[in-house]
Amino acid sequence: MSKRAVVFVWENFGPVHTDRCDALAVRLGRSRRVVGVELGGASSVYDWRPEDGIHFEKRTLFTDAQITEVPLRRKIRELVRACFALRPADFFFCHYETPYVFLTALLLRLAGSRVFVMNDSKFDDYKRYVGREIVKKLFYLPYSGAIAAGTRSADYFRFLGMSEKRIALNYDAISTDRIRRLAGVDRAPGGPAFAERDFIIVARMVPKKNIAMALEAYALYRAGAARPRKLRLCGSGPLEAELKAHAERLQIADDVIFHGFLQIEEVCPLLGSSLALILPSLQEQFGNVVIEAQALGLPTIVSENCGARDLLVRNGVNGFVVEPDNPRGLAFFMSLLDRDETLWRNMALATAPYSALGDAARFAESALALIGEDADERRVPAGGSASPSIADRL
Repeated sequence: MSKRAVVFVWENFGPVHTDRCDALAVRLGRSRRVVGVELGGASSVYDWRPEDGIHFEKRTLFTDAQITEVPLRRKIRELVRACFALRPADFFFCHYETPYVFLTALLLRLAGSRVFVMNDSKFDDYKRYVGREIVKKLFYLPYSGAIAAGTRSADYFRFLGMSEKRIALNYDAISTDRIRRLAGVDRAPGGPAFAERDFIIVARMVPKKNIAMALEAYALYRAGAARPRKLRLCGSGPLEAELKAHAERLQIADDVIFHGFLQIEEVCPLLGSSLALILPSLQEQFGNVVIEAQALGLPTIVSENCGARDLLVRNGVNGFVVEPDNPRGLAFFMSLLDRDETLWRNMALATAPYSALGDAARFAESALALIGEDADERRVPAGGSASPSIADRL
């Protein structure tokens, strides 16, 4: 008889997804097998190269297509077929709101499988409307439990009807060892000298990332700095040309470097030689780049909207939290880190314990807490009870 599987379903497997599956596979050893079901061979959002991982098995349903290009009926048919073929198994789904995921999760739950949801959404991501939230609660009915990103994400799960005893944290996690290895430098305050480091932003160039505000803040910082550091932008997107023009208008173009989209092995060396990460998003469910930065010892300046601040960023300890409409505040924090090497070194050292919270091993612990180590166990975080049925949650 084949081993009972733990199955993770994502649209596309980038580095963050393979890190999580590999971490769980290592923890389970030979007792369970871990299978990743990838819907499309390319991501509809990110330009990363899909990865297969090392310790788990990955299956791709639509090898040469983005999932958005596949007809709905075919998506439902192939996902249901693939998941039922992997039973007996416990299933973890992202993209709960899509019809093909909802129907597959519902059928699996009705057939007796344990089904869990993974999400990093927060109530404060954008305006919420009563009718929409009521409908959303229905979409969560198939799930036995959830892995949330942080405390605000867990609060939102509770708002949508998930039992507090069935919610674990650390959904957004990556291999910090991989980040350090790819960077090829000692974590700060080791590595490149303080005076040689620049500020860095790693983000898609879309409105919610709020990069225009960061450029305005950089202009303010630059005007008051004796020897201003450069600002490096890693990412691409529809606003790239507009942001370059904005830098020209602000007369900072000579000191702002647009690197374009970079794969993770190209981003890590730049992060490892930077002074601080800036993430000023208007909307940011989490912000995995904060984990990457802390793995390399970088202080971070993040907006209060970033989900990563819940668990990883302590204001004035290992970074700063700023309002997303406050360029003067962002410029002030940039100036502090630019001028005060002692402050920067202390903050760099203070990232170490928080970096551990973002490691993929924590995701593996959360998954194990929900599923237990064998098919019959009903272990849940904090001494909770077995998951309720769909009828119990109605």
